[in-house]
Amino acid sequence: MSETVSIPTLSGDTAFDAYVARPAGAPKAAILVIQEIFGVNAGIRRKCDKWAEAGYLAVAPDLFWRIEPGIELDPDIEPQMARAMELFGQYNPDDGVKDIEATMHWIRRAAGVPKIGCVGYCLGGKLAYMTAARTDVNASVGYYGVMIDQMLGEAKALAHPLMLHIPTADHFVGPEAQQAMHDTLDTHPKITLHDYPGLDHGFATEAGTRRDEAGAQLADQRTADFFNQHL
Repeated sequence: MSETVSIPTLSGDTAFDAYVARPAGAPKAAILVIQEIFGVNAGIRRKCDKWAEAGYLAVAPDLFWRIEPGIELDPDIEPQMARAMELFGQYNPDDGVKDIEATMHWIRRAAGVPKIGCVGYCLGGKLAYMTAARTDVNASVGYYGVMIDQMLGEAKALAHPLMLHIPTADHFVGPEAQQAMHDTLDTHPKITLHDYPGLDHGFATEAGTRRDEAGAQLADQRTADFFNQHL
């Protein structure tokens, strides 16, 4: 079962929408799904539905609500990809972490699910890393997170497990950035990094030209095993 819910901001003076997919029975935990730069589109909703099928409460907040609420974009359509890049340039990731924390409050207080994992893609991968460092989320996973190499100092604050999926041919995250991530994060006791040789950004999208089937299945299985272990 799926629905759209309204989640109060941390300040309580307004609210934003989130897509919620519920499991058939009592949820074993919650998965907070963090969007790419394309909004809570069909692919993100499908990821939520899959987590619900696996027994989790899945929630995907609309993180672009301050700029253009409810926007859904397709990366395979060039004008929509261009619009997504504009939104990325306008977006403040610090606001994103606050909205993710507000979503966590809703999950624990309104939905009554105490344990939460988060999984994010692209911009969401960066936000998953920031969420791991700045909140009490129980476990986090980031797929092809951008600009993580510019905030490696935040890893010192990590108290819960984090997994990062890194495609080695990512045209948004180059070899130097990937190496910096490995140099700093490989020795962290709470962090696991997985490289995907030859794969590019977006390889685990649910549909479209960016998807690599074998790579997506491998990364998604690792993510499922990770959440089974830590939630």
